[in-house]
Amino acid sequence: MIVLGVESSCDECAAAVVEDGRRILSNVVATQEEFHRPYYGVVPEIASRRHIETIAPVVGGALQEAGLAAAAVDALAVTYRPGLIGSLLVGLSFVKGLALALDKPFVGVDHVLAHLYAPHLEYEIDYPYLGLLASGGHTLIARVEGFDRIQVLGTTIDDACGEAFDKVAKFYDLGFPGGVAIDRLAREGSPEAFRFPWPSLHKGDHPFDVSYSGLKTAVVNQLDQFWNPKYPKSPANIAAAFQKAAVDILVDRLLKAARHTGLGTIVAGGGVAANSYLRRRLAEQPNLRVIFPSLKLCTDNAAMIAGLGYQMLAAGRRDGLELNAEARVAGLRRAYP
Repeated sequence: MIVLGVESSCDECAAAVVEDGRRILSNVVATQEEFHRPYYGVVPEIASRRHIETIAPVVGGALQEAGLAAAAVDALAVTYRPGLIGSLLVGLSFVKGLALALDKPFVGVDHVLAHLYAPHLEYEIDYPYLGLLASGGHTLIARVEGFDRIQVLGTTIDDACGEAFDKVAKFYDLGFPGGVAIDRLAREGSPEAFRFPWPSLHKGDHPFDVSYSGLKTAVVNQLDQFWNPKYPKSPANIAAAFQKAAVDILVDRLLKAARHTGLGTIVAGGGVAANSYLRRRLAEQPNLRVIFPSLKLCTDNAAMIAGLGYQMLAAGRRDGLELNAEARVAGLRRAYP
């Protein structure tokens, strides 16, 4: 089955063609970085307007790259939640119209589940496993039972991990996107220059939760309090120390969850999964199989939408024109989806 996938949940307008949920025939992404860079973050109105302008040529480009006419695809898949509502509606409306015109079935795909599915496009992975999703909008640790079944073990109680990267980068004018800029700059600095604090979470039943608001506040407003005067207060040192603290917090909870569940495989997804320090930390763990998608599949893309869409369609799922976009997922904290 050949599935055309469309992703427009945030600022990336993407389309891809995937065969049988695994073989990527095309994967086209139109970035909006230059339009959001002056604001050091995604502006929802700009994002949705740019999607309107680019979605038709992006989908056309994906079909051309795959060497197929639109009528040759068997079905369509599109992100319908969660994300920026205006951006989601552009992709969803486009796919509804195309499915209607081609008389093809379509299915709405959950963006969170799609990120966890992305590594399946490149690796053979058996269920269950411990899944890590870390991005600008989401941070969660889950027991993944199947392509559409996860048990959320821990989430952020405030900022997402990637969001903290973006906010620190914005405050110190380190570059945009913040995660990429900090990762690059941190290679020139020393993580020993600042000893930033970890959150003290007395959550009882939620030992795998994380928090980033306190770390962000420490880096932005209390720099001197955690400074090691043996090192200069350089942007590279700030980046290196912040990155170490942010990633180590996440790895600590993830490894606790691995011990708790007894699962020997960790599968990571989302933009933060491209972070070089996170990849090194997890690669060092003994007795664990750690799987990361390639860098192009860490950030938002439509191949993961088409791949997961295939699994849903193969299971007999179809959506109708009444399907609406959802900015948030009710029950994300524990029961999901």
